[in-house]
Amino acid sequence: MGRLFDGPWPIMIIIVVALLLFAAPRLPAMARGLGQSMRILRSEVREMKNDGKPESTEATGPVEGAVVDHPKTKPAEPTTVTDVPPSTRS
Repeated sequence: MGRLFDGPWPIMIIIVVALLLFAAPRLPAMARGLGQSMRILRSEVREMKNDGKPESTEATGPVEGAVVDHPKTKPAEPTTVTDVPPSTRS
């Protein structure tokens, strides 16, 4: 007859049963924490891979510049600007 703890499977079964009995209410929080840890680990590994590479030359943010009049355009004629809507103008 075999002994109870000869292989790893009986020990694994006992550990799983003990977890289900004593830690069942905390299992969702433990799984959530494990998922967050895996996400952080993946992002850190990705950052380590990109650490030595130069940043891309594509513009991802807003572009600053100056407004320049085109030399071929005629200057605009002055117009009157009012803050009053057209129906109440006098």
